[in-house]
Amino acid sequence: MGDFNLALVIVAIVVCVIVFISSIYLLVNYQHPDDANQAYFPKFVVVFGLSIAMISILMLPADVANRHACRHAIYNGACNLTLPMKDLWLAIYIVDAILVFFVIPFAMFFYEGDQDKTLGKRIKSALLWVVTTAVVCALVLGILYGVIGKVDFSVRHLSSATSTFPTSWQFSNTQPCIGNTAKQCSAFTANPASEKTWTMRTTFPEYVVALATIVGSVLFTIFGGVGIACLPLGLITAFIRRPKAVITRSQYIKEATELGKKARELKKAADGLHQEERSGAKGKKWRKNVKAVEKELLQLEEDVNLLEEMYPQGEQAETAWAFTVLGYLAKFILGILGLIVSIAWVAHIIIYLLVDPPLSPFLNEVFIKLDDVWGLLGTAAFAFFCFYLLLAVIAGAMMLGLKLVFITIHPMKWGATLMNSFLFNVGLILLCSISVIQFCATAFGYYAQATAAQEIFGHTLQSLRGIKYLYKYNVFQIGFVILAGLTFLYYIAFGWRRKKPSGRFQLST
Repeated sequence: MGDFNLALVIVAIVVCVIVFISSIYLLVNYQHPDDANQAYFPKFVVVFGLSIAMISILMLPADVANRHACRHAIYNGACNLTLPMKDLWLAIYIVDAILVFFVIPFAMFFYEGDQDKTLGKRIKSALLWVVTTAVVCALVLGILYGVIGKVDFSVRHLSSATSTFPTSWQFSNTQPCIGNTAKQCSAFTANPASEKTWTMRTTFPEYVVALATIVGSVLFTIFGGVGIACLPLGLITAFIRRPKAVITRSQYIKEATELGKKARELKKAADGLHQEERSGAKGKKWRKNVKAVEKELLQLEEDVNLLEEMYPQGEQAETAWAFTVLGYLAKFILGILGLIVSIAWVAHIIIYLLVDPPLSPFLNEVFIKLDDVWGLLGTAAFAFFCFYLLLAVIAGAMMLGLKLVFITIHPMKWGATLMNSFLFNVGLILLCSISVIQFCATAFGYYAQATAAQEIFGHTLQSLRGIKYLYKYNVFQIGFVILAGLTFLYYIAFGWRRKKPSGRFQLST
């Protein structure tokens, strides 16, 4: 098979198996007890979606390794014998788009359907919503592709006179071309008027990936910009606001009584909203009240966990308190390490992407030097920085979900995550993973040069008619850095303070 890298194929298969097992592990340990032994279709979608998301992130390092497999070849067609990464990229992202816009919405509508309805009616209701969405998306994609589904490449038309084929080759710095009188090649002597725009129609799969990337880039800029700061600073402020000592039994009884009272009030409010939903009165006020109850429920759960931490019970109460202290210490250490990674990310964006020409390759050069130390060390570091961006997106979505009314809260909690929250977060991860890959392919363009990902996301996407100016003027990168800076200032000013009660059901002080 020539230069075909059999070892890379074996590694890819092993990684896919590990990813699938990891997805099942996350599902089993995060799922709510109420979903045990049921909701099998949503669970399949969650496992499949998580696997696709993680594989898509790992494909960029694999793309780099795949390109390295043929870089020492002596013939031009060697890279055609490696993995067909461009076809794999398009397949992964077409599946990604189908999951995000069709399969996951269907699973969510089906799961959240009225349990009193029959199975057939729930499927029919979910299909109605999904088919309507599919028709609208198909019409929009078809119209956009037919009207502006083209790429505009800037090219330079070159022409030169012919010259007799020489019997000997004599090239030097002062004689780079054939001929005794030529001092410069036509590419250097061509006038600016020779620059033209070459227009061609992109393929439909590439166009779907491009539009999905735009949608994901908007979410990535908002959630990622906020999350790149709040992910490490949230861990550090959790350590700052940690419980300093165990409370007395009388204090515990007083607070537990208050929590019980607020829990009963929340249940009464939730029952009232459920009755309104049954009666069909689901207006703007109802949705606002649902959002408020969700916030208060999350706050109540946090207060219960905090109370359990401050007053450990049982025969191993001292051990539990010791683990609590160690847990907050681990958060502080991870927060400091995360802060270093976040600062490195923001600095790299400014140095390599926003400054023209770039001041330094920065992290690109770090990855290359790590590869020189050990073949996969730079690739592993590269994959870590990509995964960190995804974690930042999830952290940003969680933070804004608690602050903004128009964002639905879907918290992920160990052993207490319902399937609708699972599906929502998997959809968010899938949608933003496309943008994370595009962002990393651009940010690490020097390290990931000549890859299939850079061909799709670098050449085609950034030359696509109608949206190329978003990338030409670095709109997403600038928005990312601005939101990261504002979030950092917010945490410096207010993040270290203890939360004060502000709602109807909050824990009393």
